[in-house]
Amino acid sequence: MSYNFKLFFRSFYQSFFKAKGTHARLTRRRVLFLLLFYVVWPLWGVIVWFSFLLDEVLFPGFKRQPLDKPLFITGNFRSGSTFLQRLLAQDRQNFTSATTWDIFISPSVTLTRLFGLIRALDRLIGNPLTRLLKWLDRRTLGRVEIHRISFFKPEEDENILLHLWSTSFAGMLFPFMKDYGKYFYFDQQLEEKEKQGILRFYRRAVQRHLYARGRFPHFLSKNPSFSPKLGSILKEIPDARIIYLVREPQDMLLSTISWLGYTWHVFSDPLVKYPFIEEIIQFSRHWYDYPLRILADADPQKYLIIKYNDLTADPEKIVRMIYAKFGYGMSAEFERYLRAESEKSRRYTSGHQYSLEEMGLTRERVLREFGDVYARFGFELPE
Repeated sequence: MSYNFKLFFRSFYQSFFKAKGTHARLTRRRVLFLLLFYVVWPLWGVIVWFSFLLDEVLFPGFKRQPLDKPLFITGNFRSGSTFLQRLLAQDRQNFTSATTWDIFISPSVTLTRLFGLIRALDRLIGNPLTRLLKWLDRRTLGRVEIHRISFFKPEEDENILLHLWSTSFAGMLFPFMKDYGKYFYFDQQLEEKEKQGILRFYRRAVQRHLYARGRFPHFLSKNPSFSPKLGSILKEIPDARIIYLVREPQDMLLSTISWLGYTWHVFSDPLVKYPFIEEIIQFSRHWYDYPLRILADADPQKYLIIKYNDLTADPEKIVRMIYAKFGYGMSAEFERYLRAESEKSRRYTSGHQYSLEEMGLTRERVLREFGDVYARFGFELPE
């Protein structure tokens, strides 16, 4: 699969010459972001792709790396996937996940080994580079709200597809829904050749990750954005295990609109506080329908459907069910950690407050769009 230069340069052209009156309008802050992006990203992209070529020469064995029962957590946005992934990621006898650093800075075996050498040298002189990186992490990524991220925490490895420029996440940097909206309907709107190329690149990325680390038996991924590509995922990685998380639609929708609105405002100056509400409603609807349709025809031993409220009410019970279903062994150390985290989860209350009215929505509209989801999963109807 080659880089999507056509879409990349189309976004460049639209950003500088067709942005007037759009959510990507050219304000001072937007111009500064674009100038920084179009200097840093292409230069780093050359390094990343050169490292991919070096992998082929120096570490060709990565292509033979087996994918044994990799676990994929999906569902709509804001449905508990981050919580579950970061919980399971603490079981280092079973799982490895891609961190933000792995995804953007060291996605190849070559770069992973290079930075590993640098870390080893850094430890010999008292870790000054590590301390600097942690400070930068706190001062930059640590300030991101709603969805907490860090160089050192597991993150959505859908972002690896930014190295192809073939993902809906590029649309968070460049809010041109006409160009990037198709990725929200991946299996339906992309041609078969393009789908196969993207998923083959992703599988190679997972193999690189496992090969470079060596000691972990299972890859752990959380990607709500895999909901519209679940059929393709199961074809490309047939041994995959799937957890589909389902959350009460109104809570999911309001949280998603808020989070995406926040993200677009980080990189752009949209015309309104909450852009693309109609588009979000429609792809959220699809992300309920399509994965459930695919799973209905899948091997029942390879997937679980879990309600968000069940997960947050008793994480320990849900994790034990996952391990029993998919045959993962649980260490005593992880059991103790799981028990403690389960207690924390029961005491946690979210500080986020959302309003239907603020987003121009009504209870009736939510029920019209998602009434069958409420009925199927027995969710309490919103007041």
